[in-house]
Amino acid sequence: AAAMARELYTRTNQKIYFAGLTLEAMRRAESGQALNAQALLQAERESCLFHLYGGTLSLCHEIAGYYHVAPANAPRVEMLLNSSVLATSPSPELAELVELTLQSDSWLAHLLAAHAALFVPPHTPKAAKVDPTLPLINAVNLDEEQAAPELSSAELEAWRQQLKVLALRFRETLTEW
Repeated sequence: AAAMARELYTRTNQKIYFAGLTLEAMRRAESGQALNAQALLQAERESCLFHLYGGTLSLCHEIAGYYHVAPANAPRVEMLLNSSVLATSPSPELAELVELTLQSDSWLAHLLAAHAALFVPPHTPKAAKVDPTLPLINAVNLDEEQAAPELSSAELEAWRQQLKVLALRFRETLTEW
C-alpha cells in the first residue's frame, strides 16, 4: 500500500508541476510575441485546465487510497466528490473537497465547471428571422449572448496554488506512508 500511496502522491505533484509549465507558456503567449499568440493562449489554457483537473483527481485518489474509499480508482473527480461517496466513506478531507464543489463561488467549483465546459460543443447563435421588407439596419440581432470571459493565467495560477496548499495540508493529516 505504501508504494501505491507514493505513486499517487507523485502523480499529484507531477500534475501540479505540469500545470505550472503550461502557465509559463501561457504567460509568454499573453505577452503576444508570437504571430499565433491567441491560438497558443487557448492551447495552453486548455492544457493547464487538463493538468489542474488531473491534479485534483489524483489528490482525490490519494485520499480514497488512504481511506479505502469504494471507487478509489474513479476516472473522474465528480465520481469521488459527491454526497453518496461521502456518506459511505466519510473523511474530513473528502468532506472539505465536497463542500468546496458545492460552493458555486469556490476555486474548485470554478475549476470543475471550466474543465466540463471544454467538452461542451460550441454554441451556435440563433439566426434571427429577418423580414425581407425591413431595412437592413433594423434586422441586426443585438441579443447575442456575451461570451464568457477567458480564464487568465493569474486565475489559473491561483487555482494551482490552492490545489498545492490543499495537497500539502491533507498529507500532513493523513498518517505517514
